[in-house]
Amino acid sequence: MSGACAVFLDRDGVLNELVYDAAARACESPLKVEDVRLVAGVGAALGRLQRAGAVLVCVSNQPAAAKGSVSTRQLAAVHARVLELLAREGIHLAASRLCLHHPDGIVPELAGRCACRKPAPGMLLELAAALQIDLGASWMVGDTDADVGAGRAAGTRTLLIDYPGSAHKRHSQIRPDLNATALPEGVAKIIDACTVGDSNAERISREVLKMQQ
Repeated sequence: MSGACAVFLDRDGVLNELVYDAAARACESPLKVEDVRLVAGVGAALGRLQRAGAVLVCVSNQPAAAKGSVSTRQLAAVHARVLELLAREGIHLAASRLCLHHPDGIVPELAGRCACRKPAPGMLLELAAALQIDLGASWMVGDTDADVGAGRAAGTRTLLIDYPGSAHKRHSQIRPDLNATALPEGVAKIIDACTVGDSNAERISREVLKMQQ
């Protein structure tokens, strides 16, 4: 029996907006609950995938605690806020995994190399085993080269979101299977490119037709 089809979703720049970090002079992950804002159209886009039968999971690098910028409790609160806002849109992810490590971290228990920090595929492989996911039928959706690398290493197809605020994390080192300007466009392309579960083929066809109207 084949496993489920999943869409692995990076978080910042895909599900929620980045925020400008004056110290880094770049857009980065939100570190305060009040700064969390969903990207426009995310709820409707994920709803299409849900109705098509895809398993939705989040896999996100979150190294701020390793760098000493915030506590792990604060990172957890920010992620909980993302999930809360998605729930208001009727979206409930099957699971989430956050990698809290960083090779140059200053907090000992979070410092050093790991198997979970993208582009390593550890988070995807862990969720695939736990949720009986067919990686070959699944997608990794992210806005950085690291996301594409993780998907390739895990054996999924990949979609790269050209989010403006994370352009400094895209250097065309690895080419994705698909590109999109934002998640709603990306979801339309994914559904158009494949069938998410043979048992849901008719439902997917209806979704594709709806998008084309």
